[in-house]
Amino acid sequence: MLRPETKARARALQLLYAWDMTGRPSLKAVVAQVAVLAGPPPQPDRGAELAEHAITRAPEFDQRVTRAAQNWRFERVGIVERNLLRLALAELAQGVTPPRVVIDEAVKLAQWFAGPKAPAFVNGVLDSIARELGLL
Repeated sequence: MLRPETKARARALQLLYAWDMTGRPSLKAVVAQVAVLAGPPPQPDRGAELAEHAITRAPEFDQRVTRAAQNWRFERVGIVERNLLRLALAELAQGVTPPRVVIDEAVKLAQWFAGPKAPAFVNGVLDSIARELGLL
């Protein structure tokens, strides 16, 4: 059984993926589209809150990922990995969840939703950024 926090992160990743794949409309529109397919969102919708924070600061987070992902152009980072990194950086920026937990959860989501090399990539990028920010 998944913890509520893990479910919220998975939902946030799904919302971010849908947002990115549909031309980046408002998050409210994405939540409505997903609700048609999956039913009404949970209340309170922690996943939507995390996704909103990631979207709001996406340009800043994308720059951090670009600097930390050595030898990778940002455009080459897969859509799932890109949004997973945005999500984790949003959570790190909030400062509520311990950084190691944020990184572990991001790696877990990468195992579930991305390719076989994604967990190591996500772990490396987030570890580098967390160290740069003095969180580890």
